[in-house]
Amino acid sequence: MPQMFNIGKNEKDQRFDKYLKKLLSDAPGSFIYKMLRKKNITLNGKKADGSEKLMLGDEVKLFLSDETFQKFSGKVSEVSSQYPDNPLDIIYEDDDILVINKPVGMLSQKAAAGDVSANEYVIGYLLRQKKLTETDLRTFRPSVCNRLDRNTSGLLIAGKSLKGLQDMAKLLNDRSVEKYYQCLVKGQVTEPRRAEGWLSKDQENNQAVISGRELPGAKYIKTEYTPKAVFTSEHQAYTLLEVHLITGRSHQIRAHLASLGYPVVGDGKYGDRQVNLQFARKLKVHFQLLHASRIRFPDGRELKAPLNGEFQRAVEYLSNRMA
Repeated sequence: MPQMFNIGKNEKDQRFDKYLKKLLSDAPGSFIYKMLRKKNITLNGKKADGSEKLMLGDEVKLFLSDETFQKFSGKVSEVSSQYPDNPLDIIYEDDDILVINKPVGMLSQKAAAGDVSANEYVIGYLLRQKKLTETDLRTFRPSVCNRLDRNTSGLLIAGKSLKGLQDMAKLLNDRSVEKYYQCLVKGQVTEPRRAEGWLSKDQENNQAVISGRELPGAKYIKTEYTPKAVFTSEHQAYTLLEVHLITGRSHQIRAHLASLGYPVVGDGKYGDRQVNLQFARKLKVHFQLLHASRIRFPDGRELKAPLNGEFQRAVEYLSNRMA
């Protein structure tokens, strides 16, 4: 019996040979085209050359031995090991996207082969909810669309379908999605401001450097921030900011605010060491208090994610002590 596959919404509108190279991911291209020529792979019962554009409901048949198919199709690992269960804080879900409130410590995407990231947790959730099958994973993988640093919490968008991934990529690339963050910074900010600059990245140390003028290789940045609460005492001042990330560069918020004299509390890379030690000692804060709190889509929809417990506890502490 041949192996049979029907083209679904996540496979349609692509070339047949591109689909086959996903389905038979370990096979050389020469093998795939040879099987097409010999009619060992057919499309809707007919010979194909691989250039055909797939349509919803198309039927693909592979007249290969089980051993050959297993050899070239790769092996989808056990769900329990590759896609471990982790209860997700789901803020929004529809047929095409899933939005979660990412906790501190979770990677958005793998940094190394052995990592488990939000991608794996999202796939695990979809598999367990029967919204995705292991067979689907041969030709399509859901993926996160935006990225947050490991120790930044908040709204993370994942594409559940090809349409979701493509639509979100377009909206994020043209900056149609407005992204807002909350952060606690050292210093007193009394009025809204829109700051501009140039960001260079030291790749060896994974550190951003901000300049007021354009330098070779630097990228233009624009950051807008508004004070939401100010906490002052005789010797100290802190401000809870809402930051509108107008350009989205790596480490932009943390590095830009630090360069302006407002380092994010708990930030081990760009922050104030003495402030960080104080918050670690008093409130057990060991990460930057930076949270992706809300996003607004072009159609007016807005999603919000509450602060994580440590961040909320720090705000309440300052409110009681310094308000």
